[in-house]
Amino acid sequence: MSSTAAIGVGLKGSIELVVGEEHTAPRIGSGLVHVLATPVMINLFEAAALAAIEHLLPPGHQSLGTHLDISHIAATPVGMRVVAEAEVTKVEGRLVTFHVSARDARDLIGEGTHERMVVNLERFDKRVQEKIEAVAKSG
Repeated sequence: MSSTAAIGVGLKGSIELVVGEEHTAPRIGSGLVHVLATPVMINLFEAAALAAIEHLLPPGHQSLGTHLDISHIAATPVGMRVVAEAEVTKVEGRLVTFHVSARDARDLIGEGTHERMVVNLERFDKRVQEKIEAVAKSG
């Protein structure tokens, strides 16, 4: 059975956040205006994608974000709620593609595409450990 066998086009996940000062551009280091920081919106997109598919993966598997192509098109002030949604648009082997969007109480604030690769954690961890050891030997 494929690691993505249970994942189908149309699956959705969502996550909500009330923007706090800790989510603003100055606190994240991505700007000076006290509104939702783009890196935080990106994190919401990834969390929504996880909510859509992670519970359907076989034991020992996880999805990892590999690509984002997004626009952040409207500012969201502190205190306003943001809802991010991810919808599966394509599954090709271990690669899952999503349309992602985020809205606050007034506007669409961002949207785009996000890709995640489903990996076997044991094999992934082994490759990471090999990389660590190779750098340690060379350095």
